[in-house]
Amino acid sequence: MPDLHYVMEIEPLDLGADVKAVGLDLMEVESREPAHGSDAAHIWAATMAALAGTEPWTLDFFSHLDRVREYCKLHAIAFEEKSSGHALIIPAPEPEPLAELFERFASETFGARAGALVRSGDALVEAELARRGVDAYHATFRNYLFCAVCDFENGFLTLLTEKLWTSEVLRRVKPAVAKLPVEVARPQ
Repeated sequence: MPDLHYVMEIEPLDLGADVKAVGLDLMEVESREPAHGSDAAHIWAATMAALAGTEPWTLDFFSHLDRVREYCKLHAIAFEEKSSGHALIIPAPEPEPLAELFERFASETFGARAGALVRSGDALVEAELARRGVDAYHATFRNYLFCAVCDFENGFLTLLTEKLWTSEVLRRVKPAVAKLPVEVARPQ
C-alpha cells in the first residue's frame, strides 16, 4: 500500500428536495487543504472512470474553450464541438490523457456525464451547458447514471445522481484508487 498523502471523503449532499447528490472531497492528510498536482489528477482520473463503470461518459467544457480546444489538438485528444462551438465534449479519454487534462484544467469548473444518452447525444443539455454551465444538469441529471460538477481547484467532485448511492460510490472508487496514495472513507 502506498504512503497515504491524501484522503477522499465521500458523503451524501443535501442540495434540496429535488436533487440527490453525492460529494467527493479530496484533500491532503496533513493540512486538510484541497489536493492539487499530478497525484490529485491521477486520483480524480481513476475515480471518474470507476464511477462511470461500463457506461459511456464524457467531459463537458463550457468556458475557456479556446484553451481547451488548443490543448486537445496539441495532445491529440478527440473532442466534439457542440452548440455552435460554445461547448466542447470530450468522450471518455484514456487514463493518462485524462489525468493530464485534469491537472491542466484543475482551476476550471467543468462537467461530466455518464449514461446511454452520451452515446446518442443530448443536444438539449449540450445547448444548455453552453448557456448556463453546470446548472444545465439540474433539469436532466435523472436521465443519466450521473452528471458531475468538477471543481478540482477546491478539491470537489459533486455527483448529481438518482442511480448511485453513497455506498455504491465508495464501492466503485476504493478499488480504483487502491494503488494510489489516498484513503477513501466517509467523513467522521
